[in-house]
Amino acid sequence: MKKFSFLLGLLAVTCLPMHAQMDASIKLNEVMTDNQSSLIDEYGTRHAWVEIANTSHSTYNIRGMYLTTDRSVLDKSMSVPERVKRMSQIPNGDVRTNLSGRQFIVFQLNSEPSKGSLHLAVTVDPSKPTWVALYNGNATQLIDSVTVPVLNADQSFARISNNGNSADWEVKSGDRVTVGIQNMTTVSESKIEKFKREDPYGFAMAIMAMGIVFLCLALLWIFFTLFGMFMRHQEAAKKVINTQPIKPITKTVEKTIEVGHKTGVILKEGFDTKGIDREIYMAVIGMALQQYRDNVHDVESGVITIKPRETEWDAAYTEMTHFHEPVLPTTPQSPKIPTGPEMK
Repeated sequence: MKKFSFLLGLLAVTCLPMHAQMDASIKLNEVMTDNQSSLIDEYGTRHAWVEIANTSHSTYNIRGMYLTTDRSVLDKSMSVPERVKRMSQIPNGDVRTNLSGRQFIVFQLNSEPSKGSLHLAVTVDPSKPTWVALYNGNATQLIDSVTVPVLNADQSFARISNNGNSADWEVKSGDRVTVGIQNMTTVSESKIEKFKREDPYGFAMAIMAMGIVFLCLALLWIFFTLFGMFMRHQEAAKKVINTQPIKPITKTVEKTIEVGHKTGVILKEGFDTKGIDREIYMAVIGMALQQYRDNVHDVESGVITIKPRETEWDAAYTEMTHFHEPVLPTTPQSPKIPTGPEMK
């Protein structure tokens, strides 16, 4: 008998830490205090609600646990029966309270337990911050608690991490409430779907479309304005060039024409004179005259010898004068050729 009592005591001592560890796996996961268009119960009524999660991978039954929003139960001197009066117990006999690993359960608050096992008489005032606590089945051990701030309609207060592992909480808008599922879910949403969700009436789309149209018109106006200014400056430049040429350019052109004309004349005269310039001819002639004037020439003897030859050029004259006395031929004498200064 003593051995049997010892084994029971040892089993109880061993199970207590294991039970406490299992209780620590049960967490408050998400709370909504002002439900206007969110979760609806089987009677078509909307209540404030609280979500509890089993963060472990083992199955755990939460029947017999207590939920409360009355802070007075924190008084350690309070008796257990008095504390139980200020709490709502999760009823037995519902398979949904047997939470498997990573499973969630939602309880309706501000309701009547007679409506179902998930309806609790926990009081919630949405106009004030709400403290929500979860106690074990003995109503003595605080398993988890959270203070919910004042929320707008359909907002929830939820843990940031999945399955209640994180101690950090956040306020979630109505379109991000994840009742009954993991708080952080990966949703594949295209940009078009997101745009439709954020702009259901198409006001942003209309404004964006009109903005694009006006921007394109403004760019076209700027382009054609600049293009017109450019074309006007082009026409003005052409008129100035045609009516009043620039003087330096005109002088340059005239000088180029003059030089070209002179070059052409010189080339033509060069072809006519076979490459010898007229000025060279004049210089040679002038030099020859100057040499003649200065008696600079070849030295000669000044004697010219002419041999006589009978040509009978005056035969007719002889025949006409045969009645006259014949003239005896004389020895011809060489004519005297002036030389030297006598040539002048």
